[in-house]
Amino acid sequence: MLKLKIKYLSDKIEPLCYVDGKSDWIDLRCAEDVEMKAGEFKLLPLGVAIALPKGYEAHIVPRSSTYKNFGIIQTNHMGVVDESYCGNGDQWYMPAYALRDTKISAGDRVCQFRVMEHQPALEFEACDDLGAPDRGGIGSTGKR
Repeated sequence: MLKLKIKYLSDKIEPLCYVDGKSDWIDLRCAEDVEMKAGEFKLLPLGVAIALPKGYEAHIVPRSSTYKNFGIIQTNHMGVVDESYCGNGDQWYMPAYALRDTKISAGDRVCQFRVMEHQPALEFEACDDLGAPDRGGIGSTGKR
């Protein structure tokens, strides 16, 4: 089991934990009250700085209910935090864009993360034939 050092930068969020065996993703909460108007961008502070082990990174994505509950989308669609972002002041944020006027309260769960090992080193070899049949292009499996 990996042990992560975490510095809480807000007393308005609950300590991080798994959601009762329902997922291996861990929810992150907004660390302050935020109001956004439709079309506005803000970095939502998540109230934590985490030291990840060497060779690991965190992937941050919205929760499935984030748009329904708050009308925001994450502008980079997935945030990646590598192990070098590990200082006491390296707070995690969610870059959010509001599609409607909204209010997010401190402590509201807005996104989630998981820790992954880095991709192994890759080597690319140019070739004229990949040796496999074409699948049929984008969308070739249909709608249903």
